[in-house]
Amino acid sequence: MKTLIVITGPTAVGKTVLTIDLARHFGTDIINADSRQIYRELKIGTAAPTDEQLQQVHHHFVGTKSIHDYYNASMYEQEVLECLKVLPSEINILSGGSMMYIDAVCHGIDDIPTIREDIREDIKRRYREEGLEALCEDLRRLDPEHYAVVDRQNQRRVIHALEICYQTGKTYTSFRKKEQNKQQDSRPFRMVKIGLNRERQELYDRINARVDQMMTDGLLQEAEALYPYRQLNALNTVGYKEMFDYMDGRWSLDEAVERMKGNTRRYARKQLTWFKRDPLVRWFHPDQQDAIMEYINKSLYVTN
Repeated sequence: MKTLIVITGPTAVGKTVLTIDLARHFGTDIINADSRQIYRELKIGTAAPTDEQLQQVHHHFVGTKSIHDYYNASMYEQEVLECLKVLPSEINILSGGSMMYIDAVCHGIDDIPTIREDIREDIKRRYREEGLEALCEDLRRLDPEHYAVVDRQNQRRVIHALEICYQTGKTYTSFRKKEQNKQQDSRPFRMVKIGLNRERQELYDRINARVDQMMTDGLLQEAEALYPYRQLNALNTVGYKEMFDYMDGRWSLDEAVERMKGNTRRYARKQLTWFKRDPLVRWFHPDQQDAIMEYINKSLYVTN
């Protein structure tokens, strides 16, 4: 049976360097699990692998879609499963921080019911009349577990979760597969899950430094080119949203950069909350490469 090594953790923790080292060691490709690095137009603001890094190891699902393409976690799941079928290596690596995308590949996504039009229109009306904060409060009451991890500034995700709650009388969380061992048995590969983390201040310093580097590398210019398409879902993303607000005159550039840092730190906390719910993830500091390799090698010889 093939093995899928999953490398995950919060943004800016140091997944890329470790993943490339592991891929070179095992002689395998990297399957990207960052939902925004998939879009070819979003390079600087998503910290996509550099040309040099892409030359070191073949990456899948980096720059393969356009922001104008409709894409979601379910489509990603199917494409990755097909990709894994044809990759010749017995050991493959999935790496990224997009929570739903990783869960989709590892555990699958339950079928979500079609939402009745009256429910959809009623929630849209409430959004127009009461605002996003009121809908978030509803989600907190109906599904506190999902409320804790959802991007509460992303109205599409909040509205979608509420639609499920109202349509079914169940939580949105209940539609995610959560019995980890049972889920793993349903995949044609076994998984070794590695979580990367750092001390909070160390992680925050890296996030702040990354944002500064993005600005130096030309994030503002990248966002300016994308400004005409700012309503697209792919651009409802930390980094681009703050730059668009600056261009709209809401904030100064310095304020936009500081908000970008704060929103990225907030997103990193949500990622950690999400991934730490999975008991199969073994956590390491990114510098513990010897310990990580030892854990992977031991796991490879564990029979199911």
